[in-house]
Amino acid sequence: MAFDSLTEKLQNVFKNLRSKGRLTEDDVKEALKEIKRALLAADVNFKVVKDFIKSVQERAIGQDVMNGLNPGQMVIKIVNEELINLMGSETTEIQLQPGKAITVIMMAGLQGAGKTTTTAKLAGKFKLKGKKPLLVACDVYRPAAIKQLQVNGEKQGVEVFSMGENHKPANIARAAIEHAQKNGNDLVILDTAGRLHIDEDMMAELEEIKEEVEVHQTILVIDAMTGQDAVNVAKEFNEKVGIDGVIVTKLDGDTRGGAALSVKAVTGKPILYVGMGEKLSDLEQFYPDRMASRILGMGDVLSLIEKAEAEIDEEKAREMTQKLKKNQFDFDDYLESIKQMKNMGGLGNIMNMLPGLGGMGSKMKGLDDEQTAEAERKMGRMEAIIHSMTPAERANPDILSPSRKHRIAKGAGVDISEVNRMIKQFNEMKKLMKQFGKPGKKKKFGFPF
Repeated sequence: MAFDSLTEKLQNVFKNLRSKGRLTEDDVKEALKEIKRALLAADVNFKVVKDFIKSVQERAIGQDVMNGLNPGQMVIKIVNEELINLMGSETTEIQLQPGKAITVIMMAGLQGAGKTTTTAKLAGKFKLKGKKPLLVACDVYRPAAIKQLQVNGEKQGVEVFSMGENHKPANIARAAIEHAQKNGNDLVILDTAGRLHIDEDMMAELEEIKEEVEVHQTILVIDAMTGQDAVNVAKEFNEKVGIDGVIVTKLDGDTRGGAALSVKAVTGKPILYVGMGEKLSDLEQFYPDRMASRILGMGDVLSLIEKAEAEIDEEKAREMTQKLKKNQFDFDDYLESIKQMKNMGGLGNIMNMLPGLGGMGSKMKGLDDEQTAEAERKMGRMEAIIHSMTPAERANPDILSPSRKHRIAKGAGVDISEVNRMIKQFNEMKKLMKQFGKPGKKKKFGFPF
């Protein structure tokens, strides 16, 4: 996640606070200096950092905190609460028109922010909620934009309205709403043109669309990877066109991510969703309290549960649990578990959401691109080994004789030692999982439940 480095720095500060039995005012001020440095390094807006540190300091050096039983933990609690306030306190939903009335959403943003893909992601979210969206191709300048929207719309099972490249975007928007009225679409999402930078023509075009049709929500898409520039873009769009909310993309990257912490304070507009991957399902509702927990390394179990519910086949998961209990877990199940873990963003993403393991995700993914690539290659070879087995071998790993292993290694294009290593890991995992199923054994392995 973009905040891995910030999480690590903050956890070091908190570790020092917890180690002190009593805190002096100087202890708190020194800790806040470190927090300030960490936030600025994460590309959080300077004025936002200044106000944030001032708010924390005013609360943290009060009598109740300094004379409390555990002042270190109280300071951490205050930082958490102020971080939540900074990002908006409450989760904000996109406001829809009541009943079957059509809601018109206009998507805006600079070129390269991921606006067209995010538009399709948003349509998919609302389709799952029972709406009937219509995606509208209003970007008539970028040759691939219309095609990209059509491809993504098809993947999401959402209709796309297009009039080609020879009509004004405002006219396309008006025609799309007429189409929606005739065809029962209750949500129209306009994918407008982006530019490499903000210019008057772009702003004028967005204003012209707003004059031609009633736009109920204007949503700005900003790229977390552009740091401070993203916040400046949000400020300018809000002043010139007026926005109702923001979607921050590419927050799963290794960049600093300060835009997500600054945008609400700078524009007064809420973050609605965050893009956490390239898949069309990788758009998460923005919860300020959960994001604060992730940043502070406290995990985000609720989002992990929701992700699991959305990505994991419940029936298959239930079958797998029963097989584990009965020690019937086979290589087909192992293959399915790899697939489901990939759907949830991989082990690194999962670890970032577990309490006490925040920031570990980047370490799990590897410390550099080469290590990350090697980890992915290993996973691929593991899948290739299983695919090289016969159905009987997958169902009953006990029949894997040396000759069978040699054949599997040849089929997967790997060395026999790699096949042996994977089979050994599989057997060890089975033993471990069998222990989990026994009453009173869970705590032995350090599980908190």
